[in-house]
Amino acid sequence: MSEANEQVPNPVKWSIHDSHPQLVEPVRARLSEVIDPEIGMSIIQLGLVRDVSLEDNGVAHLKMILTTPFCPYGPAMIEMTRQKAVEALAQPVNGRDAT
Repeated sequence: MSEANEQVPNPVKWSIHDSHPQLVEPVRARLSEVIDPEIGMSIIQLGLVRDVSLEDNGVAHLKMILTTPFCPYGPAMIEMTRQKAVEALAQPVNGRDAT
């Protein structure tokens, strides 16, 4: 088990689990570097990343939620998450809000 999963008892299953399973661990590891500064836990530990998918057009999509809609760090966390996903996937990443 990787370090990224050790502290996540029930990790969220993403679309890439089925389509690109070899990318799950690298993406999870990179996204684990994004820490919610108010809570002190990673977005992976908190289960904030709800889906990661890859489209045929070479663009990845990432869906995440925030701990609160008025999170003062929200915009910075979203951008950092997008950047870490780009690093892990080596392709452009579009973000979506989860509803």
